Amino acid sequence: MRIAIPIADGRLHPHFGHCQSFALIDIDPNTSTILAASEIAAPEHQPGLLPPWLKERGVDLVIAGNMGSRARSLFATVCIETITGAPPEDPTTIARHYLAGTLVTRENTCDH
Repeated sequence: MRIAIPIADGRLHPHFGHCQSFALIDIDPNTSTILAASEIAAPEHQPGLLPPWLKERGVDLVIAGNMGSRARSLFATVCIETITGAPPEDPTTIARHYLAGTLVTRENTCDH
């Protein structure tokens, strides 16, 4: 399993579509452990680009702060699950909370 988390300055970026890069975190689904973590630069912002771009990179789940309903819908069409409302922490901490079932999310405030 591969998780993508939008980041800026080493922490979750609150506005999904305008992040500097993505943390890609590979998870062993059998043991719920982190196997590897890397960072890739985000492509220039273009509506609708990120779902297929992340799918090509093997992403199964996106954990974000805020994300519009259209983006969530586009991720669903390429079979990528989304979780919104994540806190602005470093991506490894977010992934560990997700794996432990302790990820606390807040309301998604994006309205587009």
